[in-house]
Amino acid sequence: MSKLVVEIVDASDLMPKDGQGSASPFVEVEFDEQRQRTQTRFKDLNPQWNEKLVFNVGGSDFNNRLNNKTIDVTVYDDRRDNNQQPGKFLGRVKISGAVVPLSESDSDVQRYPLDKRGLFSHIKGDIALRIYAVPSSDGGGDFVSPPPDFSEKVTKEEKVRFESHEYQNQNQNHFQQFEDEIHMETMKPPTKKKEKESRTFHSIGAHHGGGGAAPPPPSSQSKPAYPTPPNQPEFRSDFMRAPGPPPGAVMQMQPPRQNPEFQLIETSPPLAARMRQSYYYRSSGDKTSSTYDLVEQMHYLYVSVVKARDLPVMDVSGSLDPYVEVKLGNYKGLTKHLEKNSNPIWKQIFAFSKERLQSNLLEVTVKDKDLLTKDDFVGRVQIDLTEVPLRVPPDSPLAPQWYRLEDKKGMKTNRGEVMLAVWMGTQADESFPDAWHSDAHRVSHSNLSNTRSKVYFSPKLYYLRIHVMEAQDLVPSDKGRVPDAIVKIHAGNQMRATRTPQMRTMNPQWHEELMFVVSEPFEDMVMVSVDDRIGPGKDEILGRIFIPVRDVPVRQEVGKMPDPRWFNLQRHSMSMEEENEKRKEKFSSKILLRVCIEAGYHVLDESTHFSSDLQPSSKHLRKPSIGILELGILSARNLMPMKAKDGRMTDPYCVAKYGNKWVRTRTLLDALTPKWNEQYTWEVHDPCTVITIGVFDNGHVNDGSDWKDQRIGKVRVRLSTLETDRVYTHYYPLLVLTPGGLKKNGELQLALRYTCTGFVNMMAQYGRPLLPKMHYIQPIPVRHIDLLRHQAMQIVATRLSRSEPPLRREVVEYMLDVDYHMFSLRRSKANFSRIMSLLSSVTLVCKWFNDICTWRNPITTCLVHVLFLILVCYPELILPTVFLYLFVIGMWNYRYRPRHPPHMDARVSQADNAHPDELDEEFDTFPTSRPADIVRMRYDRLRSVGGRVQTVVGDLATQGERIQALLSWRDPRATALFIVFALIWAVFIYVTPFQVIAIIIGLFMLRHPRFRSRMPSVPANFFKRLPAKSDMLL
Repeated sequence: MSKLVVEIVDASDLMPKDGQGSASPFVEVEFDEQRQRTQTRFKDLNPQWNEKLVFNVGGSDFNNRLNNKTIDVTVYDDRRDNNQQPGKFLGRVKISGAVVPLSESDSDVQRYPLDKRGLFSHIKGDIALRIYAVPSSDGGGDFVSPPPDFSEKVTKEEKVRFESHEYQNQNQNHFQQFEDEIHMETMKPPTKKKEKESRTFHSIGAHHGGGGAAPPPPSSQSKPAYPTPPNQPEFRSDFMRAPGPPPGAVMQMQPPRQNPEFQLIETSPPLAARMRQSYYYRSSGDKTSSTYDLVEQMHYLYVSVVKARDLPVMDVSGSLDPYVEVKLGNYKGLTKHLEKNSNPIWKQIFAFSKERLQSNLLEVTVKDKDLLTKDDFVGRVQIDLTEVPLRVPPDSPLAPQWYRLEDKKGMKTNRGEVMLAVWMGTQADESFPDAWHSDAHRVSHSNLSNTRSKVYFSPKLYYLRIHVMEAQDLVPSDKGRVPDAIVKIHAGNQMRATRTPQMRTMNPQWHEELMFVVSEPFEDMVMVSVDDRIGPGKDEILGRIFIPVRDVPVRQEVGKMPDPRWFNLQRHSMSMEEENEKRKEKFSSKILLRVCIEAGYHVLDESTHFSSDLQPSSKHLRKPSIGILELGILSARNLMPMKAKDGRMTDPYCVAKYGNKWVRTRTLLDALTPKWNEQYTWEVHDPCTVITIGVFDNGHVNDGSDWKDQRIGKVRVRLSTLETDRVYTHYYPLLVLTPGGLKKNGELQLALRYTCTGFVNMMAQYGRPLLPKMHYIQPIPVRHIDLLRHQAMQIVATRLSRSEPPLRREVVEYMLDVDYHMFSLRRSKANFSRIMSLLSSVTLVCKWFNDICTWRNPITTCLVHVLFLILVCYPELILPTVFLYLFVIGMWNYRYRPRHPPHMDARVSQADNAHPDELDEEFDTFPTSRPADIVRMRYDRLRSVGGRVQTVVGDLATQGERIQALLSWRDPRATALFIVFALIWAVFIYVTPFQVIAIIIGLFMLRHPRFRSRMPSVPANFFKRLPAKSDMLL
């Protein structure tokens, strides 16, 4: 019997239909009342199937029967959450059987655009198919497609997606085990003639209610699936799995499972770095050179429009306002128009992606700008792309050439000349960052800069230390009143004030140090004012001075502090004449200050837990670099449509921050699966630092848009967790915590490589202080650290927002975690869980020792007895045994070391099961903006939590006070008993060898349960009876 083979290769750019910016597509093919379907690709808008579906072609006349039939290929979204409803329609293709080739060798893969089902259908994307017929004479028998090897087809990414779906459906049961079974389902065509059944393969789950794929949409020809015949083998994906532990053991040992959707996914993109990791390259290659090998090469057609000359006049007024239109297929780029200029100079570069080239002919047209009528045609140049040269850096830039303009008929005329340079290059070209890209073809010139990739540097920050010592001869407005003076200091947008002096006098003394954050260039003025507090909220200025920051001496490190200086205070209400008379009299109030700029500190603009820079402010004190960090920002997938309300998708771009260097990728318009393929490099001075990468939605690509750039997610990677000279390529989940809960906005693919240039220096870095020397010699008070960090963030955000294009404040604040120090009940629970996780190891050790003491396992207890006696008899073996044990445990754990870099863990952060009210409190403003009843409820909850903490602190204080009561004679009888007992033990220990005492105590603690009592011991009873100060509290 003849067969028709339909090979489903892949699909691209499908329409998201699940409400989360993605879809889970499968393909259903119908031919001659036979219907088959492919497997489901979960959460993938660019799925790949590579599955062959085989159909029977009955009848004696094979060609006529095939020519009269139509092949219907339909793409659906698999709705696994509700098997009762059909999947959503993603598009369809109808192919006539007359165009099907009659052999496999004559067929090739063809892409078909997906058609709509109705007028109001929202469909996009295309599908790749390979269709051919196999006549019975060619095959010599029935054509049977081999069963697919599901062990290879079910990739790691598919398993993670499927497990994440199962986790969402059964997130209430953390311990339920997951199994994936693959069955063959038989579908019989409803024909009277007995024909061979055609089979297709489905991936369904083993649990009830959530495993199977959704059935295709019902139709008049759809028939129920027949059960698998008894002699038909069942294909299972878990037949190679080892048997798991019994259910009881799983319930006791297995921790709550994290959502697999929030985990890393390792990838293997075709990077040049992986191909070059040979032994020769690692041993003799130059490790410090960046070869742009962590990204996939993307080729672009570059067109440089430099200038024009001798352009003719087109207007009646005798003027010309020329601009250039660069057109390639449907993409069109425009230069700026220059008014009244026959010899314009543009110097603009256009970049067209080679993947989207729609024509082999490049048109460069010069036009005259008219406001009232259609723009006049001046001339054009047509360039065949087959003649364009290829340029690869570090080649020198291509020299532009003069091209004579042609008219519309292609004739060379005296219409002037235009200077152009056209070449093919990659994203490594130096023209790439500043070029106009075809990806941003609909962005105006005013907003074009907001889409370009740029590199930024944070301003150099310093601490300004002002020691307010004393003042003399203060003159209040009320002569008979002694002033209650305070000192207020303003430095930029920062203000600090001293406390009021202990004694109210005309010559007050404060002796307080105030610290500020200043940045280069030192353009700010420091204003110091002495105020008299007359009443609540009412201060009178007694005098003030202005000190330029550039005139303040710089203190490099632990050298001598600058000498204090007396400054003359100027009256705030003094006129110019009175001020001149005052200067003649040479009398004024004075203030004594010690002012200096501290260059030996590192100004913290990030949290110390994930800081990316720990170098001092002074470049003379910085240590040389120990390595190089290379980051390749490859792509993202399954991004959420952030502009869905406006009928648009997402305009994503990435920002990476390490040290004082920030990088920003270009913005790709309306892309849910963007591909940036941009590589950046940083010098590394300390391996214990963190790089932060964030993804944002650009809200400034349209004219008049004043939206904030929305956060999509961010990733942190600690460099000390990376192996040197290894390339890490992973998809990182982009998680964002919102008032509605934890939300995954997509996945970001990164390539990381940390190269060490000095191994000895890197290893020695682990023994050096984390912060510069000044932080330990003259530490900053703890109460000032958070305030100074907040001020440093504000300075960095303000400076970067003034760049072009601006790195906006909301982006900088999100990257620097500006609100990390605010109270969060969720974060408090996470920290408490971390402490309990640490204490669990201590609990396990105590439980193990208790099992030894109670002879739970007699063999282990006997071995511990032998080891104890050996260590007591040979005490010099104690420390070697301890360190050898640590070595053995470390080598044993090497087998289970992490193979992937760490990432944002939703379970550790307590974000996947946070209560909505806790999230609402976390996102509340400061001060609060919530209603009074909600604030009262939260206050009561905080009081209950504080009560528990108060009880724990009180119990700890009680135990400590009981220890003090042993010798304080608060309980004279207890103290007398203790000191007599101590005297007896002192004599006993003096006359008895130490080994004998250790053996007696050890054997007593390890005695058999038969010799134990369930009642508390005598020392425990004695200790609990000691007095504490808890009965003295009111």
